[in-house]
Amino acid sequence: MSIHLDSLLGLPNVSVETVIQTEESITLNLVVLSEVINCPHCGKQTDEVHQNRSVLVRDLSIFGRPVYLRLPRRQFYCGDCQRYSTEKLDFIDWKRRHTQRYEENIYERVQQSNMEQIGREEALSYDEVKGIFDHVSCKKKEH
Repeated sequence: MSIHLDSLLGLPNVSVETVIQTEESITLNLVVLSEVINCPHCGKQTDEVHQNRSVLVRDLSIFGRPVYLRLPRRQFYCGDCQRYSTEKLDFIDWKRRHTQRYEENIYERVQQSNMEQIGREEALSYDEVKGIFDHVSCKKKEH
């Protein structure tokens, strides 16, 4: 779409294709720039997309509105080892529905406030906020 919007978004290896704005939220439809992945099983490069479905993940809010990223989740087939693997994106942890920076933001805010308050501000359930907090906390302990 625009190199300026891609630059403002600041996420690696993706580009903004379209923007959908409503009064409630902003959704950015993204495309992944790389056409190949290295197979996590055998290490060989593959470009054979087996399946492509989109997922919606939450990112940091802008202008007081929540931002959602619609991303392709591509599953590749490796002809060398005959296995399937789903593409990993650097800015989202595996099987998470929020960007790493959004989860980090929630974690920091909970430390200054409390889970109920952040849940109200972000329209998240207590369990979602607790899950994010616990996930980020566990990652920090690993490092």
